Amino acid sequence: MNVSPKARALPQTEFIALMAMVSATVAFSIDAMLPALPEMAAALSPDDFNRVQLIITSFILGLGVGTFFTGPLSDAFGRKPVMVGGTIIYMLGSAAAWQAQTLEVMLAARVLQGLGAAGPRVVAMALIRDLYAGPQMARILSFVMIIFTLVPAIAPTMGHYIVTAFDWHAIFVACILFSFITTTWLLIRQPETLRPENRRPLSGGALWRALIEMFTHPTARLSILIQTLTFAMLYSILSSTQPIFDLTYGQGDNFHLWFGGIAVVASSSGFLNARLVVRLGMRAIIKAMYTAQIFMTLLLIAVLVTGTPDHIAFPVYVLWVLSNFFQAGLSIGNLNALGMEEMGHMAGLAASVLTSVATVGGVLIAVPIALLFDGTPLPAAIGSLVLASIALWLTTQIKRPGET
Repeated sequence: MNVSPKARALPQTEFIALMAMVSATVAFSIDAMLPALPEMAAALSPDDFNRVQLIITSFILGLGVGTFFTGPLSDAFGRKPVMVGGTIIYMLGSAAAWQAQTLEVMLAARVLQGLGAAGPRVVAMALIRDLYAGPQMARILSFVMIIFTLVPAIAPTMGHYIVTAFDWHAIFVACILFSFITTTWLLIRQPETLRPENRRPLSGGALWRALIEMFTHPTARLSILIQTLTFAMLYSILSSTQPIFDLTYGQGDNFHLWFGGIAVVASSSGFLNARLVVRLGMRAIIKAMYTAQIFMTLLLIAVLVTGTPDHIAFPVYVLWVLSNFFQAGLSIGNLNALGMEEMGHMAGLAASVLTSVATVGGVLIAVPIALLFDGTPLPAAIGSLVLASIALWLTTQIKRPGET
């Protein structure tokens, strides 16, 4: 199946661009913060820099919790109403963060922001699943990821210049504007894809049954577990990457440029996946990515423990961060497609369960790893080695349809 005859779609190019920008609300809300962390730490947590990393993970926690509910809501009321409701909550959280005077208020506001951002995140996934399935869905997700990963390329630079021109508070004004633009675009151009007769009444029991069904289904269960480990690697790296560039390698002033360059190169993973996924299959690509990630992580650990000079260690660290993002670009879309492939009868519920469990689980694993930051990349590297090794083993357990 390619396009559902029951739902009129936008031209594919515009649809991909719209879904990418809707999804990019999350990336912008994280990556635009990174250059501002030193100023936010000085204002909100001057006695403990490590605590300011919670500004990143608190948003992701709210995102994961909100995702658990926005899927069922989108199945009950339609995709677009949930998008609008999420945007309103997101804007309220952004406004509260804009005015925050303490770290505690900031973290609460960021959780609220994350809860609201769950609306756009789930709407994008459910809209894609409404219209596409199987390898074609994986291909569409690959193109979405190409644009999605370009947002992290420009968001840190935008954040850098916003902080330079104004201060860190103004970043939250930019969040409000970004969300307003993408939501207006969706409201004007994207038709509702969930017909009234296909809507499911909102039910806690239905959500529980969906949770049981996905964890009973071997492929869906493994997809959730592997994504949890993948997100944990990403979140722990995101939380510590700015201080490592700044405090460890003295590249704080150029951090936004380095991070943008990494994001641009990593975005090529989407092009590569779109070309290879139909020919090689989703599982083979996922296995290759985790194998490569283990190799790169072992290389970084070897460089760090042998006391290699910074002029060698820094390029290796940059390549390692790039490899993590590249791996995510080639694995997350395929894992989503695998996990959702047989869940078309409950696309919104399935999207909620998959992304919510993986996101919250990833945060719970990533926070202690990030808080172990000791001025070097070593804690994050050791954590990633363990997580990537487990993910590779779990990937070998995914069976083809019909296998036992």
